[in-house]
Amino acid sequence: MNTSVRLINDNYISPETAVRKFRSARKFRTPLYLYGVTGIGKTSLVMNNLNMKRCTYYSAADTAAEMVEIKEYEGERTVILDDLHCVTDSAQRELFSAKIRQLLDQDNVWLILIGRCPFPRWLLGLRTKYMFVEIPEKDFLLTLEQQKIYTERAGLVFSEEEHRKIWQVGRGIPMSLVFFVMEKGDLERTKKRVWDFLETQVYDQWDTELQDFFMDVSITESFTLQLAAMLTGRNDVEQLIAEAELTGNFFDISGTDGIWKCRWEMRVSMQQRLHRKRTPDQIERLYYTAGLYYELAGRIPEALAMYEKYQDMDSISRLLISNARKNPSSGHYFELRKYYLALPHRIVADSPVLMAGLSLLHSMLLNIDESERWYHELEAYAQKHSGSSGKEARDRLLYLKIGLPHTGTVKMIDLLKNADILLRNRQAILPELAVTSNLPSIMNGGKDFCEWSKRDRELAASIGKPVSFVLGKYGKGLVPLALAESYLEKGGDTFEIFSCAEKGRMEADSSGKMELVFVGSGILAWLSVLKNDAAGARTTLLSLRERAEQEAPNLLENLDTFLCRIGLYQGEDVSAWMKTAPDEKKEFYTMDRFRYLTKVRVYIRMGRFEAAYCLLQQLLYYAVMMKRTYIHMEAQLLLAIVQYQTGQTGWKDTFQWCITQAEEYHFVRIFSREGSLVYPLFGKEKFIWKDTAYKKQVLSECKQMAENYPSYLQGDEETHIVLSSNATRILKLQEEGLSASEIATMLKLSEATVKYHNKETYRKLGVKNKTAAIAEAKKRKLI
Repeated sequence: MNTSVRLINDNYISPETAVRKFRSARKFRTPLYLYGVTGIGKTSLVMNNLNMKRCTYYSAADTAAEMVEIKEYEGERTVILDDLHCVTDSAQRELFSAKIRQLLDQDNVWLILIGRCPFPRWLLGLRTKYMFVEIPEKDFLLTLEQQKIYTERAGLVFSEEEHRKIWQVGRGIPMSLVFFVMEKGDLERTKKRVWDFLETQVYDQWDTELQDFFMDVSITESFTLQLAAMLTGRNDVEQLIAEAELTGNFFDISGTDGIWKCRWEMRVSMQQRLHRKRTPDQIERLYYTAGLYYELAGRIPEALAMYEKYQDMDSISRLLISNARKNPSSGHYFELRKYYLALPHRIVADSPVLMAGLSLLHSMLLNIDESERWYHELEAYAQKHSGSSGKEARDRLLYLKIGLPHTGTVKMIDLLKNADILLRNRQAILPELAVTSNLPSIMNGGKDFCEWSKRDRELAASIGKPVSFVLGKYGKGLVPLALAESYLEKGGDTFEIFSCAEKGRMEADSSGKMELVFVGSGILAWLSVLKNDAAGARTTLLSLRERAEQEAPNLLENLDTFLCRIGLYQGEDVSAWMKTAPDEKKEFYTMDRFRYLTKVRVYIRMGRFEAAYCLLQQLLYYAVMMKRTYIHMEAQLLLAIVQYQTGQTGWKDTFQWCITQAEEYHFVRIFSREGSLVYPLFGKEKFIWKDTAYKKQVLSECKQMAENYPSYLQGDEETHIVLSSNATRILKLQEEGLSASEIATMLKLSEATVKYHNKETYRKLGVKNKTAAIAEAKKRKLI
């Protein structure tokens, strides 16, 4: 990176990229257009790189188009037309456009145009005819390294952390840095100078309509046309935005989805201006309007953030009650936890829905005592109240008895039978239950139903219909899908699994419940993986993902996680998924368990065994606390792998525990999914098996999976990179010190071919030179 900075004087920085383009345009006398926010250094660049005696400078802010005149007999001249953003009148735009065209046609004129926005729309006709060189705002911005050089030359020395804070003020805008030096490193005074400059030199020059528009929309980080219209009360918002764009480069625009975002420095200063020029009631009204917009759009966290700005407790309570009526799969419990936990006790204690919501939330947060406390308060409320409020309290109690995450499934059959009777007799209304928690599983979804798997056919026959009735739309397809998953985990007949999964998926689809469709698709995807067809599994999931984007966006995170799991079998790069993975170091969220378990596998593949170990300890704690049998076994199996990979002798006991537990349920696939990692472990020690047939099936499937996916979670082993025989020979000869020409002669290849192989080898190994390539190839045992 070129970090050179040229100081023309104490108040000017010459950015090399912009200067290079400027000089190229000057050399060939190509028309030039410079643009960027105020204070970026556009005019200074021109003034400091030209002989101003041969230049004529005009500012469109105080010059009419007819006053711009250059005679051809005057000799070569550079004409600078600055402040084009100030030309707002349509008639003046036409006159300026004609005048600029005239100057472009004069052989003795080199024309430089300067504005604040990208090439103005009203001049696009000229841009298509004349070839302009453009110097955009980004070419004027300083890097952090350039900032360091500038401050050091000004006699100011700061630490790395201080430099980052300084950079945040202007984010590379030279004017901010100039002010900083003028204020001798005082950050707060620099900020004030920047805001004062924008206030007096920019905002005060705008029409009042434009000022009002920017102040109104500044309360939100981004806005759509509809939100801007609601905030401003205007029906010509699109026209105002167009004028704002021409006035200055103050927006980061995502035009494809119709979202505008004010640049951060402008938004901050506009908010300050808003609080100076508007009354508290007027500002409160803006936040209420924004909150209402987000509420109507179903964007509850954003709505609450707006209502919180002015402590609108009525709106906050109303939204939290509405959200608490939803199940954890569709509600925003975790995202809104700070609002729920901040509610005064008197407000919660007066609402059965909020008491149930707090009990559920605390259970999800592993605060079991608090969950139980709110459950008992709801019980007391139900005993004291009759009528509609008492009935709602009893309905919520029934919901919690069935759905509280930490209570397990010990009495679930009796609870469901009782719920079936109450619902059929219209004595209760059961709120929507989360069957899958947006996971591709029923047996390991909202609750752990491993115990039911032991009697899957019997239970399907005896309580299948009552369960389906109690769950309503979520009951459609549930029984065949639950059977399919149970058969899958126990290594059952493939055709029977396929038949049940397809039947359940179609029934679920007819009821419109994509969560259960995800379960069916997930079962089919696992069948494909087991048949050595990971590509087919990916196709199945991608088809579902296309629908989910429109119909069930709440499934996308776990769908992408499932695709990551498939990618691990295919040896794909999953670094993009890791960027979206939840951060267990900040806070463990129980609804992210599928993503955490996938992250453990990625850690193992990356060789980050300590990170995998720490995350597994969190998962094991969760599994015990919440009675999650399957996750307990899965986490222990992954722990055994980590222990083995890190040379811990305890892996044998951990592995034996997994065998004993899984054998009790006849779970086969919990082992075979990790085939290439666990198959070698079976031969490292003599383990105790009770069922010989079960042992034979597990070992057979694990061996097959190890053969099908030999590179699964193997990290950067040789299997991930394959070099051709010529590339390998060339690398070995390079190690011996031979040059490209000598290697070409020895191998009877052209020198160009040798260089091509070198380039490809460097790319595959992720290195930039011969020495690094040889070292990396040795590390991978390629040579």
